[in-house]
Amino acid sequence: MFENITDADERGQVGIGTLIVFIAMVLVAAIAAGVLINTAGVLQSQASDTGSETQEAVANQVEVVHASGNVSGDYVDEINMTIMKSAGSGAIDLSAMTVQYTSDSADVTLVYDDSGASDSQFATENITGSGDSTELLNTDDRVKLTVNVEAIESDGLQGGDSASVKLIDQSGAQFSYGVSVPSTFGDKEVVSV
Repeated sequence: MFENITDADERGQVGIGTLIVFIAMVLVAAIAAGVLINTAGVLQSQASDTGSETQEAVANQVEVVHASGNVSGDYVDEINMTIMKSAGSGAIDLSAMTVQYTSDSADVTLVYDDSGASDSQFATENITGSGDSTELLNTDDRVKLTVNVEAIESDGLQGGDSASVKLIDQSGAQFSYGVSVPSTFGDKEVVSV
């Protein structure tokens, strides 16, 4: 069944052939291991980045504490929202935030401007806390965010109208607030929306 090789020259040739095959297998295995280690490193880096971005998008939230509308005649011409950062959020840069205003007749994306609210910009004003009007650093910081509805819609928001204001911060986290204007104002100059 087994062949006995008695010639010394033939024995050496079989050994060298086996050694060459063994070295080739080790080289192929080393190259494959290098590729796998490199791929694992790239995937780990991508997973870490994705996890951090997802955590920011979920944890960084802006909350509306209170919202009111300024009454001008028979419509609301300006919406003022008192905002804060939610617990567990990182610092929120309001100058990098966008505001999406949507009503029955308008859909506008507003960006920050320190000169005041207009048809394409929102404005902020510091109410309380350690930050200024463009950042929310602590949970006790409060900032007033103003949307000029009259500049966006020439008639403003009439009694009974509604709109949606979506706040999107620098990490992509979103907070939606539904604005509902009372059907009658009476003699009020400010109404809760």
